[in-house]
Order: sequence, then structure tokens, then C-alpha cells
Amino acid sequence: MTLRHLMIFTAVVDHGGMSKAAHSLHISQPSVSQAISELEHFYGVKLFERLSKKLYLTNEGKLLLSFSRHILDSYKQMEEAMHQASEKTHIQIGCSVSIGTCLINDILHTAEDKLPQCSFEVTVTNSSNIEQALLNNQVDIGLIEGTINNEQLIALPFCEDELVLVCGKNHPLANHTTLSLAMLDGQNYVSRESGSADKNQYEKLLEEHKIKLHRSFCATSTEAIKNAVIAGRGIAIFSKRMVEEEVKNGVLSILSIENLSVIRSFHFVVHKNKYMSEPLTKLQQLCLEGNY
Repeated sequence: MTLRHLMIFTAVVDHGGMSKAAHSLHISQPSVSQAISELEHFYGVKLFERLSKKLYLTNEGKLLLSFSRHILDSYKQMEEAMHQASEKTHIQIGCSVSIGTCLINDILHTAEDKLPQCSFEVTVTNSSNIEQALLNNQVDIGLIEGTINNEQLIALPFCEDELVLVCGKNHPLANHTTLSLAMLDGQNYVSRESGSADKNQYEKLLEEHKIKLHRSFCATSTEAIKNAVIAGRGIAIFSKRMVEEEVKNGVLSILSIENLSVIRSFHFVVHKNKYMSEPLTKLQQLCLEGNY
């Protein structure tokens, strides 16, 4: 039993006979008769009674008709929805916190202007989660800071970013124009959660210089970390872009470290087997060319 059988059966009912149904469907009358016969054989019931050259539905035929109309209507809705979906491309983007805070809205505004046939869904989380989402095909692209090590993923740098150490305006280190690395040793540290590219990259560099920080506060929320630093709970690592407003307002200070500058790249990341449709290719080009 197929959708074709149900279409023919419903047409016979609607047109009151096999000849008219065949004409409406642009098929031969024997094809209609065969389809009805196959349906009756499949279910082991009689669907029509022929009286005075007219067809009348049996009780079994009426039952099948109720289901048939529902199935064909659902099929029609599915067809319409799928055609609409093909006209409107939905792109899922995973972006890490720094990009989600500082850049994603500029990228989206430009993308929506350049790609009006697309809709966008954004998830902001840490880099490790985005890598896993890319591997599981839960997002189409990732916009990630830091280094990508998984060989299943292709990472293309599209923007540079500077990482800085910051403290509150009343922190003892805020009064120093320049700090040596040794002055950071043992300082209270307000950190991001595990999986943060910010934390991993900067901490690794400090470890290479034998600098140990005392983690006094850990949070997943950027605002929680900023508030803790402003309150004097310790120093923290941020993308310079993320603290511009607070530095301008005087509630946070950027610590200048002698002979230390941490520049990292933001990456446009896709799975190596991802089909790059025209909209995805255009979005990639938009990011790589910095046209946002």
C-alpha cells in the first residue's frame, strides 16, 4: 500500500466513479481499477458496493477514507513545509564567549543583510562545547577563540584578539604602571570554567614562566567574573574587547606586564566533511574578509 493507492482511492470517492477519477489523475481507468483492487486485497475488505452503476462506500471504505484524508493532508503539509525550508536556509552557529559578547551581533547584522534567505540560530558557550557540537553536527559552524586540535575540524583564522589581565580600581596592583611577571605570583585569580580558551591559553603561558595564581573564584558567567574583579576578589583574564567599557569607566584596570603580550586568533571552524552550501560559503567569506 502506497500514497498513490490512497490518492487514487480518495479521487474515486470525490469524483463518484473510476472513470472520472482516472481523468482527474491523468491515468487510465484500468490503472484506477487495479489500485482499488490492490487496496482491497491488501486489507482483505471490500471498499465499494456497486448499485445501479453507482459506487457506494462500505463501512470499511468509510474507515479507510477518514485515515486516507488525514494521511494525504499531512503529506501535503509536509511537502509545503519542506519546500519552504528549502527556500529559507537555517544556519546554526556556535560561538565562544568572547566572540558572543563582542563580535557576533556585528557579524549577524551583516549576514542578515547579505543573506536575506537565511535565518540564524546562535549558541554561546565555551570552546570545548562548540568543538563537540561541531563533531556531533549540532551546529553548522563554530566561531572559536584559541587553538583547535581536533583533526576532524578545519579552523580558519579570521580575526586577531588580545588577552589582558585586569584588576579592580582599588586592587594593589592597579597603581603600578608596569608589572613584572614575578609580581603576579600568588595573586588571587578569578577564573572561567574548564574549557575556556581564554583561561587555558593564558594560564599555560604563565605556567611556562613558573607563575602560580591562587584560584579564589570560578564562574561561567562573564558578568559574574567582572563583578568579582571589580569587588576586589582578584585578577582575571579577558579579551581586551570585553572590558573596554569598564576600563573607560574606570572600574577596571588593565595590567601592563613587562615583555608579555598574548595575541590569539578567532577561528571560523567547520567539520572537514561538512557540505559547504552557498550560504555557508558566503558566511565564511564574510568572516574571513572582515566585512562586518
